Amino acid sequence: MGTTPSTLDELMSRSGKWLGLSTTASGRHSAAVVADRFDRITWRDTYEQSAGLREVAEELSERHDHTGDLLTDVFLAAYQAGPRLREREEMAPSRLLNHQIIASLLESPGFAELHRETAGDPYAAAMAVLAQAAALRRMLERSREAQERSEQAEKARQDAEEAASAVGEALRQAAEETDEDGTVPAPAADAVQRSVVAAETSEADAQQAAEGAAQALAGAASGIGAATRNAAANAAAAAREEATLMRAWGVAPGELERMSFDERARLAERLRTGRLARWAELIGRFRQMADGERARRVENATGELVGVTLGDDLSRVIPSELANLGLPGLRAVFAARYAAGELMLYDSQGEQTTGKGAVVACVDTSHSMYEAGPGGVTREAWAKACALALLDQARHGGRDFVGILFSAADKIQVFRFPAGRSADTARVLDFAETFLGGGTSYQTPLTAAVDLLEEEFDAAARTRGDIVMITDDECGVTEEWMRGWIGAKRRLDFRVFGVAVGAPRAADTGSVLEALCDNLRSVEDFTDVHAAADLFRVI
Repeated sequence: MGTTPSTLDELMSRSGKWLGLSTTASGRHSAAVVADRFDRITWRDTYEQSAGLREVAEELSERHDHTGDLLTDVFLAAYQAGPRLREREEMAPSRLLNHQIIASLLESPGFAELHRETAGDPYAAAMAVLAQAAALRRMLERSREAQERSEQAEKARQDAEEAASAVGEALRQAAEETDEDGTVPAPAADAVQRSVVAAETSEADAQQAAEGAAQALAGAASGIGAATRNAAANAAAAAREEATLMRAWGVAPGELERMSFDERARLAERLRTGRLARWAELIGRFRQMADGERARRVENATGELVGVTLGDDLSRVIPSELANLGLPGLRAVFAARYAAGELMLYDSQGEQTTGKGAVVACVDTSHSMYEAGPGGVTREAWAKACALALLDQARHGGRDFVGILFSAADKIQVFRFPAGRSADTARVLDFAETFLGGGTSYQTPLTAAVDLLEEEFDAAARTRGDIVMITDDECGVTEEWMRGWIGAKRRLDFRVFGVAVGAPRAADTGSVLEALCDNLRSVEDFTDVHAAADLFRVI
């Protein structure tokens, strides 16, 4: 063993390395992503709300260690606005596999796209974890040897820390037995020496175990990288699909924030699996088109330029008149012409909004509406997408919206969406997904529409409502009913717009639908959302 140092100073010099190790080595982290208290609270709250997260955590923990920390890291990487990865040296050896997985995830090309959908949104971040669960399971299975080596390195590191602590304890005992001149009794000095040798041995073992773990992780790195790339891409696609569904169905971000985790999960599942789920893109395009047409539609304002006229509307003054304001000598002339209403103005033909009462969409849901047209889009899907865009249109204009689904004379369902209340998403979905089947009757839905406008007139003295009849069939009406229809139309001053969906016969000159409508168009291409664009400029 050699000469045993006999003074306390010599023993402290020999033991200094291990004293430092015993006070710093235990500060290794189990979390790869740096997080504050609020981030951790968000994770705990989300975990408690999500049965899916708990099931994944339970399943993974049965076969692998430290998966709770891994799921936390995956969530925080998706949730935080700027996730920051710890240095490898800061990690506990047993969590180095987790660190490798998260590092690969953050570096994967698809992560940036995923992060755009999940940052700041606990629900979306949780869905990203669930979307990557299968890939995480495969990565852990394939990296089992690397994890076992990391566990061995962790044990060796703990042994080294305990050995370092033993050095400190032996030195403390030696200090208590030191003579006044600083001499340490031989037994105490030998104890310090033995603890130092044991610490050196443990340190070497820990270093060897760490190198073995690093080699195993390096061998697993390529597989982890490929798996995380696929996982991030798949999770991004899932997050993008759900966000698209929400936007297509008009679910506002504020509404989502007010929902509990389970409510939002149920809504997302319903949107994914509902009857019109496959037509979400069509519904979204329809609503986007309607929004653009609404921006074009103005009231008592300029529209298409048709020439030059005289007047005092400063918003339509032509440039040459405005140039006079730049010349001090002509400002008085400009003021005089303005006072006399003789300024040269652009003349225009504006588009007017005339509807004031409710917007009533009567949507045919007879058997034939289930038929598909170009692009595989069904008549029902086009009609429902148009109706949902009309719902947006009505709400934007502060008008009530009523959706009437009809087929045979005895089959009808009415969905009301008053202007003064938010449109309940579940109710909107009920309207969109209901399909009655059967034949077609015009009288039943149109009578219901007139009754609703009559009720609105009696309650609020509002006239000038709009009825939109969307059907693919032609059917007759009685003369008595037609006389009542004409009388109600004169009394309530409503307009009727017709859309013949894939039914040229219904749009023929002399058809019953043409007789009922003030304005009628035929739609053959169900992938074309612009076929009804003019509706959204005049309703």
